[in-house]
Amino acid sequence: MRMQAVFNETVIADSADTVVVEGNHYLLPDSLLSEYLRPSRTRTLCPWKGLAPYYDVEVDGVASRKAAWYYPRPSFLARRIKGRAAFGNGVEIRSVHDDDTRPLPEGPRR
Repeated sequence: MRMQAVFNETVIADSADTVVVEGNHYLLPDSLLSEYLRPSRTRTLCPWKGLAPYYDVEVDGVASRKAAWYYPRPSFLARRIKGRAAFGNGVEIRSVHDDDTRPLPEGPRR
């Protein structure tokens, strides 16, 4: 089963390989459509995962600030999510069954 991150009715990430940590699906970096992501100045520090930079998400003029985050250098305990992105703040995570015949989005990857 694939997971998709959807914002403003647009798929912004799609991956069959996710890691779930604390209820968040972390998707592979190459599954992200970079045309919808803008680096944010926001950074947060998780006591056990490490430092997380954020992305703002924008689709067709509609934006969500701090809607995606990732851990480029996570702690040893969180090494499985290294470089993967998770989503929140208005981005919906949907499961897509393999028999779904809708085409995957095209566009530049992160």
